[in-house]
Order: sequence, then C-alpha cells, then structure tokens
Amino acid sequence: MRNFILFIRRFFNLILFLGLEIVCIVLIARTNNMQGNDVMSSANTVVGLMYQKQNDVVYYFGLRRMNDSLINENAFLRQRLAKYNMYDTLKDSAVHQVVQQKDSSHVVKYADYTYRTAKVVNNSVSAANNYVTINRGSADGIGKGMAVISGSGIVGKVEHVSAHFASVLSVLSVKQKVSAKIKDGTTGYVEWEGNRPDVLLMKDIPQQVKVKKGDSIYTTSYSFFPQDVLIGTVYEIALIKKNSLLLLRLRPSTNFRNLQYVYVVENKMLGERQQLEDSVKAKK
Repeated sequence: MRNFILFIRRFFNLILFLGLEIVCIVLIARTNNMQGNDVMSSANTVVGLMYQKQNDVVYYFGLRRMNDSLINENAFLRQRLAKYNMYDTLKDSAVHQVVQQKDSSHVVKYADYTYRTAKVVNNSVSAANNYVTINRGSADGIGKGMAVISGSGIVGKVEHVSAHFASVLSVLSVKQKVSAKIKDGTTGYVEWEGNRPDVLLMKDIPQQVKVKKGDSIYTTSYSFFPQDVLIGTVYEIALIKKNSLLLLRLRPSTNFRNLQYVYVVENKMLGERQQLEDSVKAKK
C-alpha cells in the first residue's frame, strides 16, 4: 500500500493530466457531433487495427494445424483421383458371341493406390546419392519400394524403413533413373548427374520428336511412381552430335531445397506385377 501511495505521489501530475485529457475527449465527443464523429472514427480505427493484429497472431499459430489438415485432404483427394486412373479399358474381339457385336469392352484393373502423408525431418541435396527422412515407418504402413511424391511432383523411393521413420532415396541420386514421357508419348529415362539439385536430364531423345522449351515431362506406367506425375519442365534442348540424339535439361517440379511434406504412395498390385516380371527374367 505504501508503494502504491508513493507511486501516486510521484506521478500525480501525469495521472491528473491524462485523466483531464480523457474527460475532455469524452465531453467533446458527446457535445460536438463533428469532433465526436472524428473521435469515434479514430477509436474504431485503432480498435480495428488491434483486432487485426490479434487475428494475425492467432492465424499464424494456427497455420500448422491448417497445413496438416490440407495435407490430409490432398491425400484423400489424390486417392479418389487415383481410382479413376487405375483402370484401363481394353477392346477384345467377340468372335464367339451370341449377340452380334464386333467387339466388347473389358475393364482391367492394373493399380490400386493408397496415399499416406508424411513430414520431412531430414533432407540432403549435395551428395551423389541424396536421401530424405520422413516421420512415418512400418507402424504407419510404409514399406520398402513405395513411391514418394510431393504436392508438385516426384520425390523418390522408400529404401529403408524402421518402425516410425523411413529413408527415401531421392530422385537426386546417380543410381536411380525414372521412366518418363514427353507429351506426345515418347518415353525415356530421367536421371541426375550429381551436380546441381535444380537440373535433371532426359537423354537419347530422337531428333524427330517435337519437343520445345516449357514442355512438361511426366512419369509413365512403367515406373514405380503413379502414372502422369509431373517430373519437371524442359528449359534447354541440346543436340548431341556424337549420336545425333537430343538431350533435354529439366527443372524439377519439386523444390528439394524446401521439401516439408510428402505423400507415400502404395501400389497394392505392384508386388504381383514385380513377382511376374522377376519370374520371366529368371527363365531367360
């Protein structure tokens, strides 16, 4: 109490001045419409700015929750979209068919994708073979060989798995090639030469193929990635005189320097396909 009295005595003049100022402002606002409107307008502006700053702070601290929600929603939408892309319609001739039709359509299922979200906890871009560590493992359904993509394009393939983490061999790896295609359907392989993380190469493209700067390069169904995932865009086309083939330089669609969230893609029919292909190779 003594300290409070000392405080009042010390700052009495200032407190009296502020109190009189407040009383004057209130009287002016009540007795004079013009000045009153100005005071109220100024007060509303100040209060509005304070509320806006408060909302910005709350919004900032809620970004993580919103981001996680969007990631989960994107995974759900990708999974729904995959249901439309995992069927192929084949035409079979109906020779012994009672109803006289020249052909019939048979729907053949060739893929069954499940998308799981994950957060990147470690990432490298400067080694010859770069890896991305994610916070999902075998306990979350992650397995070796699964494809990993970002919201903008391909990332890599799961190489090592523990219970709660997984290590992904990045596309920025000299030992990993990705089956790719140009917009006209011409296929080839995209690879990284171990230099710059913002440059990929697509080699041995025939000269007659119509390709130009800005064209997008996508994954094929031959790849462990889902079909038609963006790999990158062409920014330079060079003619290799030694073999008269084109070399395409690409800008990766994924920014590996700022990789935060990814999707781990499980193709539930890939095991059956690989088992068949391996058995064919063993017989050769």
